Parts: sequence; structure tokens; C-alpha cells
Amino acid sequence: MAKEKSKLGTEPIYDVRELGAPRALVLGVQHLFAMFGATILVPILTGLNVSTALLMAGIGTLLFHVITGGKVPAFLGSSFAFIAGYNIVSGGDPARLPYACGGVFVAGFVYVAVAGLIKVIGPKRVMRFFPPVVTGPVIILIGLILSPAALGGPGSGGIMDTLVRVKDGATLPAGVNWLIALAAIATIVVCNLWGRGMLKIVPILMGVIVGYVLALIFGIVDFSGLSGAGIIDIPIKADRFMKFEAGAIITIVPIALATMMEHVGDVSAISATIGKNLIAKPGLHRTLIGDGLATSLASAVGGPANTTYGENTGVLVLTRVYDPRVMQIAAVMAIIASFFPVVEGAIGSIPAVVIGGVSFILYGMISAIGVRNMVENKVDLTKTRNLVVAAMILVSGLGFEFIGGLHFPVGDAVISFSGLAIAAIIGILLNAVLPGKDYEFVADDEEVLAE
Repeated sequence: MAKEKSKLGTEPIYDVRELGAPRALVLGVQHLFAMFGATILVPILTGLNVSTALLMAGIGTLLFHVITGGKVPAFLGSSFAFIAGYNIVSGGDPARLPYACGGVFVAGFVYVAVAGLIKVIGPKRVMRFFPPVVTGPVIILIGLILSPAALGGPGSGGIMDTLVRVKDGATLPAGVNWLIALAAIATIVVCNLWGRGMLKIVPILMGVIVGYVLALIFGIVDFSGLSGAGIIDIPIKADRFMKFEAGAIITIVPIALATMMEHVGDVSAISATIGKNLIAKPGLHRTLIGDGLATSLASAVGGPANTTYGENTGVLVLTRVYDPRVMQIAAVMAIIASFFPVVEGAIGSIPAVVIGGVSFILYGMISAIGVRNMVENKVDLTKTRNLVVAAMILVSGLGFEFIGGLHFPVGDAVISFSGLAIAAIIGILLNAVLPGKDYEFVADDEEVLAE
């Protein structure tokens, strides 16, 4: 018992099998809850099918784990970066969505092409462009960019999604939302700091449960998603399969340049969290191939593009459970849920305020990891060149994200770059051209460089 208490209390868990199957399943459920909101929001905003998104997120995650040798604790969900591409190509016409999917299918293979180039160049040369003075601020930026989504606003998801609800003819004050959100946040903090045994590694799940119970008490749980929901349904339909059109491909493929930068940021954040250099081993080329092929596979059957998630890093930070098997369990659960509209509706009934409360702390943890990454690698911010690189990443990322990124019309196509992608590019370029580099990448061992 003393050994279990130590393992569940203070030490990171790299092999979830030590906890037993029932506990591993609970951890998988927790991870699915954390990823669910963002995964279904993309199809809702674009007109793609939610069940297809869940199915392909699960299959894409498993494919990613096969390609990376089961070494990267990541869950792949729907990518927000491609939303503009879907909307531009479809023009609001659902019949045009398959053409957008065709463009995303091609974009996925851009990942594979870049991965091949990285494999040829080698990890040591690649990592020269991603020192901690670049990756640290980029990780910080991921959390800061995501943070407004935790607060949200009416109809947008988050703590402020619903300001007033009516229960039994009485109007509930707007403060009810904050009461529920703070209860979820407090539960996560208490379980993480003072919890014992299993409670300490499922703080997010406990936060969701407490928030959901309070939401039920105040009558703000929406069960409309369950009405008329069938018991079982096939999430893949032939009329959603991708179609190809040159204009759609030209419009969407350049987005891959931006999403690959975001991928590097997410992998760097996971590496900093678990204390393993995943860019070196299993290798950035493998994670890119996994992400790209998962995106292409999802698009082929009408699902949204897949991507690594910042929320994933937040869960890792809080639980300290780093075994990729947990994400594989969550992936299998997502696949199963996609065939049962009732399950999808039940999970979807979790109020946005509860998800917002959980996200409030998850996103902050991501930024904190970026700070830790810089501290542990002893980034010297007394040096002007380092200060300039970090400052430009943070300001450009937040600034361009605030104005909706940059959009370059090229003929009938529009190339879009998110604030995060722009910041990553600026940081990489500045670090490459400014004199005074004080960091040299060293692989964990010579075998890594030889692979």
C-alpha cells in the first residue's frame, strides 16, 4: 500500500498497467472528457458530422501511436486551423464540404513530405532551429491563445457561454456560471494537491462530475441532444467521402505550413512535460507522419483534419500519468461512442460552463510548462538576443491571433496563418539570424542520432 501511495501521489506514471485495468479505464474516460469539447466543436462550426469526427479522432490517434511506436502520449482531435479553409471552399453549402475534405487530404501528405526531409537532414540539424528560447515562448503562447476559449461568451462555449438560465419560472443570476466553474476548478486543485490514491490522478474527471452535479441542481443541463437519438448508427456515410477540385486543394494545402508549426509546439510541450525529447526519439519525422496520415485518413471519409491538442498537455501536467496507453484507451472509447448517438448526446450534455472551468486550469498549465521549459534549460533572458526572440514570439502570436491571423489572397485561393504559426516562424527566423546563440542540442544518446 505504501508503494501504491507513493506511485499515485508523487511519482510520474509511465506504465499505467501498474494501476490495473479498472483504473486505466477511468483514466481513459478522463482523457476523453478533456478532449471531447474541442473535438466535436469543429464539426459543429463547419457542418461536418460529429460522429464521423469522433470515429476518426479515435482511429487517427491509434494510427499515430502505431507510427510513433507508442512512445508519444498524445490524443489527436479535430483541428481548428482548417476551419477557415472548410468555410471558404464550402461557402455555406454542405454539398461542397467533400471538396474541402479533398483539399485537407492532400494537405496531410504535405506533412509526410516534410517529415521525409527532416529524416534526411537528421534531428540534430533540425533541433538547431528549435532551441528552448523558441519552444519555451511558443508553449507559453499555446496556453495564452487558448485561454479566452475557457471564458468564452454567449453561444461560444466556456464559462460565460450562458449568462442566464430559467429554472421553475425563476431567473438564475449570471453568477451561477462562475459558481459552477469555480467549484470544478476547486475540485481539480483539491484532488491534485491533497487527494490520495486514485483521486490524485483523476482530478479533471472529478471536476467534471462536481460541475455536472451542480449544473443539474441549477437546471442548466441541456438534454436536447438525447431526444430522438437512436441506439446505434454507422458514423461513415458514402455521401460525405472526399472529392477533388483544384481550387479547393490550392486554398487548403498552404494551411499545412501553419499547422506543422503548431505541431512542433505541441510536441515540444509534451516533451517538456514528460521529460523526454520526443523530437529526437521517436523523432519529429514520425510524429509529423502520424499527424499527417491521420488527417488524410479522416478527410477521406468526410471527417475533420486531425491534430495534436494543447488540452492533452494540460491533462498530462495535472495527472502526471504519461503512459500513451491512456490515450489509446481514450481513442478506443471515442470510436465506440461514435457508433452510439446516445453516448455522444450524453457527453454532449455537459454544460459549456463545466468544460470552461476545467479548461481554465488546463490552459494555464500549458503556459506554465513553457515557463518551466525555459527555466530548466537555463535560458538566459539577460541576453538581449534571447529577450528579443522571446518577446517577438509572444507579442506577434497574441497580436496576430487577436486580429484573426494573416490572410494572403493568391488568385482564387486564400493562404491563412494563425497567430501561433506566425509567432513560431518569426521565432525560428530570428533565432537563426541573430548572433550569440548559446544553446547546442545534445541527443539523449548516440543511437538517437544514428536512427
